[in-house]
Amino acid sequence: MSNTELEIVVDDPTAPEENSPAVVSTGVVDVVVSLLLLALALVLGWDNWRTGASWDSTGPQPGYFPFYLSVILGAASLYGLGTAFVSRREAAETFVTRAQFRRVMAVFVPTFLFCLATQYLGLYVASFLLIAGFMRLVGKIALWKSLLTAFIFTAAMFVTFDIAFDVIMPKGPLEAAFGY
Repeated sequence: MSNTELEIVVDDPTAPEENSPAVVSTGVVDVVVSLLLLALALVLGWDNWRTGASWDSTGPQPGYFPFYLSVILGAASLYGLGTAFVSRREAAETFVTRAQFRRVMAVFVPTFLFCLATQYLGLYVASFLLIAGFMRLVGKIALWKSLLTAFIFTAAMFVTFDIAFDVIMPKGPLEAAFGY
């Protein structure tokens, strides 16, 4: 009794618009990433050469294996640059649209701020703010549910890491006020 022509379509109301303008093309991203990796390979190669990238009487010097890994990374970067310049057709494709970029930034910026807040507020307070903020602002979940979920998760994390397993985690002024 199945009808193969029947199709159920569910639209995502938060999906990015189809006609959003491009921010950057695939070719530009390929070239920039390859150049960044090539620069990293050069810095790593130079530093490992400086620390010793050959054999001595006891075996390989400290920079031997990392040096050759940086050579491989540099070769892969040059290959990526070459293919980016040769394939002009794929280079014109859109890498990310403005609407897609906005969605990525909606996750990246709070996560970056979480990393900064962890340094000053400690892991648990920063986690509470991140979870509650994501649930409320991105997920559009009720404030009381967001706060309750963030509190329960943060409390479970505190009990697990600080009390049960005695793992040293970054702490802030709130934990210091409670004597932890």
